[in-house]
Amino acid sequence: MSRSRPFPAAAFLAALLLAPAAHGQSGENPEASDQLRAFTHWQQGYVLHVNGRYEAAVDRFRESIEILPTAEGHTYLGWSLSMLGDLDEAIAECEKAIALDPDYGNPYNDIGVYLIDLGRPLEAPPWFEKAMVAERYCCYQFPHFNLGRVLAMQGEFGAARRSFERSLRHDPDYLPARMALEYLDSEIGKPL
Repeated sequence: MSRSRPFPAAAFLAALLLAPAAHGQSGENPEASDQLRAFTHWQQGYVLHVNGRYEAAVDRFRESIEILPTAEGHTYLGWSLSMLGDLDEAIAECEKAIALDPDYGNPYNDIGVYLIDLGRPLEAPPWFEKAMVAERYCCYQFPHFNLGRVLAMQGEFGAARRSFERSLRHDPDYLPARMALEYLDSEIGKPL
C-alpha cells in the first residue's frame, strides 16, 4: 500500500560511487570494491524482498550493511523486518538510516507507517512531514497519502482530502490516493 517503491538501484549505486574513496598506493581502490560488494548484497536483498522471501532479504541487507553501512541498507532492512512483524526493530533501522543520511526520505515515511501499524497513528504525522521535505526522495506521494490516512482516522476528512489530492499531484496515477478520494466521496458524502 504505502510501502511499495520503485527499484532504486540507480540511486543507491550512485550514492555509493559518489562517496569519497581512499586510493591505495597501487592505484587500486579497495573502497570501490567494498561499495560494489555492498551494493550487490543490497540488490540481492531487494530482489528477495519483492519476491516475499523476507528472512533471506534480511540476511542480505545485513551483509550489505556489514560491508558498508548506508541509509538504503538500513531502510530496506527495516522494510523486510516490518514484513516479518518486527516493527520496533524496523523503526530502529530507519533511525540508523536517518543518522547516516538525514536527506533520505524513505525512512521518515516508513517510521510513520510502522507507527500506524503499531496502533500509534498520532505519532506518525511529524515523520510524514519530514519525508515531504526530504531532499533525496523519489516518492513524495507516499507521505502525503499516509498523512491523509491518519487525518481520515481522526475524522478530519477535509484535511485528509487535501493530503490525498497532494499525493496525486506528485503521482496522478497513484491508485491508493484515488481510491481514498472515491471512498470519501461515496462513504462520507460529496467532495468536502
